[in-house]
Amino acid sequence: MENKLTYSRNGDYLIPNLTLEDQPSQSLGKYGRMRRKYLREHRPALWAELTVSGKLFSHLLEIERTASERLDRMMPELARSAGVTESLKASDPMKWTGLMNTCKAQAEEMILAELIYS
Repeated sequence: MENKLTYSRNGDYLIPNLTLEDQPSQSLGKYGRMRRKYLREHRPALWAELTVSGKLFSHLLEIERTASERLDRMMPELARSAGVTESLKASDPMKWTGLMNTCKAQAEEMILAELIYS
């Protein structure tokens, strides 16, 4: 479907009548907001291109979905390799919490490098 651009006269100037397509009502999560901030501050040309084309929000939602899925897949593997078990959780909850926080930090570091800051 081709979009015809229309103009309004404002004095001697023709101003384009720009409208945004309807955006999904879903809100951005942590990773989508981080990607948006990165694009705005460090990749302004890509930011502008995605914004003008109306693809920015769908791009950010895709990053959010992919990052969340990747975190969900990585956490059990990292926890298993760090020796985090349910018995450890019952016997030493503080150690379990520390190990789980370490695993989450490792997973997020990889996600940030691969998805957010690329």
